Amino acid sequence: MIYFTKMHGLGNDFVIIDNIDGDVSLSTEEIRKLSDRRFGIGFDQLLMVESSSYKGVDFRYVIFNADGSEVSQCGNGARCFALYIQKKNLSYKNPLSVETNNGIMVLTVNNDNSVRVEMGKPNFLPSIIPLKTNEESNEYLVEGFKVGSLSIGNPHAVLILDDISDIDSTALKIQSSNDFPEGVNVGFMKVISKDEIQLRVVERGVGETLACGSGACAAVIHGIRLGLLNSKVKVRLNGGNAMVEYDGKKVYLTGPGEFVYEGSINLRSAPS
Repeated sequence: MIYFTKMHGLGNDFVIIDNIDGDVSLSTEEIRKLSDRRFGIGFDQLLMVESSSYKGVDFRYVIFNADGSEVSQCGNGARCFALYIQKKNLSYKNPLSVETNNGIMVLTVNNDNSVRVEMGKPNFLPSIIPLKTNEESNEYLVEGFKVGSLSIGNPHAVLILDDISDIDSTALKIQSSNDFPEGVNVGFMKVISKDEIQLRVVERGVGETLACGSGACAAVIHGIRLGLLNSKVKVRLNGGNAMVEYDGKKVYLTGPGEFVYEGSINLRSAPS
């Protein structure tokens, strides 16, 4: 029997499992079954709370997409992760430091129960993103589309458009491109002012989500690099609003996290 908590950050929904004792081990297929919204629990990402292997770091933050693939970054999930730890009394520290595959993140629960996440430093090197090109640039031509690209622990491509109502075919072309050998999250940004944008994100291994925290950070950073945005920007996502700050070195994401329900599931009774 697996006990879990369902949460969401601006509609980007998660199942969180306490695995500090290391008792839970799920295969790719089992994660896919759990993510099924009709026959399983349903989620965009599965988050595991584990013990950190680093001295002085509070927890390890493990993230799986709905298709069972492990990823290194999820900003909306990080906010829910911090609130889960607080509610479950797993730690009374604030801020918290958590280990990810991309490094250490710092999570701060604010007085209004929003969470500020230090997302770390973006990386623009094509070899790190990864993106198949010989030279670093502010923009690249991918499948005929002009995109900005960077990594925030996961790869992002950002398009700036006046109309972001019809994005499906473009997202598919970019995500299918050989230029991104590990796949890519594709963000579609409409600049409203230097302090506000509207954003839709199609995530690799998931599809379009109501919100993507790392995608919000990537979009704002790209806009700042092009001189279109200020250092603190309101991001309007389909699931609600988040704030992104970028000081030229580190990027910070602030927004809410919400508890939905708690439950348990026996995987042996899940559909095959």
